[in-house]
Amino acid sequence: VQLQASGGGLVQSGGSLTLSCTTSGFSLDWNAIGWFRQAPGKEREAVSCITSNDFSTYYADSVKGRFTISRDNAKNTAYLQMRSLKPEDTAVYYCATGLTCLGPTITTTTYDHRSQGTLVTVSS
Repeated sequence: VQLQASGGGLVQSGGSLTLSCTTSGFSLDWNAIGWFRQAPGKEREAVSCITSNDFSTYYADSVKGRFTISRDNAKNTAYLQMRSLKPEDTAVYYCATGLTCLGPTITTTTYDHRSQGTLVTVSS
């Protein structure tokens, strides 16, 4: 099982970025995918997840209305579109699978496999 996150970078406050999570070694069709982040000195935070069966999506309150998670099983890839970025969104972001994706607000804190991180820096 391998996941690779990409798409991070430096963006100004109010800007947008789209992160990608490319997977291999397992079938994305049957697995929920989640995005997590960790800022320096802070605990890991669940950002969003999308289920495998009906593509239901759930978000942390801090990103609702600004971030959109999606998946393309044919490409074995998941995405996180981030809009209206704020300095407090600055963190290392990574994707993960082997998690329980439930709502209405994402609550999962554990997963089986994760990618390396991709750094998102939002300047004020």
